[in-house]
Amino acid sequence: MHGGDVYGQFPELALGGPNDAGTAGRWIPTTALDQYGATLASWFGVATGDLSYVFPNLANFPTANVGFLG
Repeated sequence: MHGGDVYGQFPELALGGPNDAGTAGRWIPTTALDQYGATLASWFGVATGDLSYVFPNLANFPTANVGFLG
């Protein structure tokens, strides 16, 4: 099991810092909801070739499986 693991990178919560999308504290996550969904969908049996149909934005991210299910 992978309980308690963190996926992606924890942002530096500083106004105007390297992870702020400006100077007002709008932090952009490093792991997308589509990636979490694709990982879960794969575990449920969705074929790899069908993931882009279910999650059309998945091609914008480096990996479809973030590994929280093994």
